[in-house]
Amino acid sequence: MKLATFIHEGKERVGIVDGDGVIPVPGCASMEDLIRTGLPAELPHVRIPLEDVRLLAPIPRPSQDVICLGMNFADHTHEAAKFHPTLVRESHAVYFSKHVNEAVPDGGVVDSHPDVTSQVDYEAEVAVIIGRDALRVKKENARGYVFGYTILNDISAREVQTRHKQFFLGKSLDGFAPLGPWIVTADEFPFPPAIGIRCRVNGELRQDGNTSSWIYGIEDVIEELSAGMLLKAGTIISMGTPAGVGMGFQPPKFLKKGDVVICEADGIGTLTNRIG
Repeated sequence: MKLATFIHEGKERVGIVDGDGVIPVPGCASMEDLIRTGLPAELPHVRIPLEDVRLLAPIPRPSQDVICLGMNFADHTHEAAKFHPTLVRESHAVYFSKHVNEAVPDGGVVDSHPDVTSQVDYEAEVAVIIGRDALRVKKENARGYVFGYTILNDISAREVQTRHKQFFLGKSLDGFAPLGPWIVTADEFPFPPAIGIRCRVNGELRQDGNTSSWIYGIEDVIEELSAGMLLKAGTIISMGTPAGVGMGFQPPKFLKKGDVVICEADGIGTLTNRIG
């Protein structure tokens, strides 16, 4: 099932994407509300054509920072180390947060912040949406806490990221979180999922990986994080990116104004954004 947030007749709503239409879900103020309460037993016999709505990011304004994993693909770890050795950690998962005032939807423009950075980079990732409050969850039970999956482009300002000891600022400029186009529920995938993920810049294939290559899987991450913190329903965990990011090329291929970035994940869809 695909779940989307959209604008129709000036009102923000959530709904089930059904072919070339969307079925609005009544009684839900937001996607986070739907995740917490679940779908109602009965849905209205209403189907709005997708061409008549404007899709937003599935969780447009996350109530808490996105949790991100760094260096969760071995090939990306190697290219990151060549770019800047301080980016790489050893032995344990790398976690950082990404502040998101408002996620950029599919088709939206990403502000390149030329007054702040000249090294804007892309990172195609599959993000996990937590479906219910998780605390002290063991690996074998982690599957039951996954609501679904979406695509996140972890846009990064590389010189800002490497200038500071933590990644937060370089990952959190306004507009640096394209998300979407919707959430696909977990029951559409085996667990753990093996999702092919790719990124193209102006039609050039840059990244081509699969979530089966994650160093730390969803079950590892949920167990480790929930051991000491409550992961609330609706939490977004972005699971890391494969090799092929701009900083990995010689010379680096950073994004510039007008570039079109397409992130694609099998079974989820495509997330297309232009750099402004």
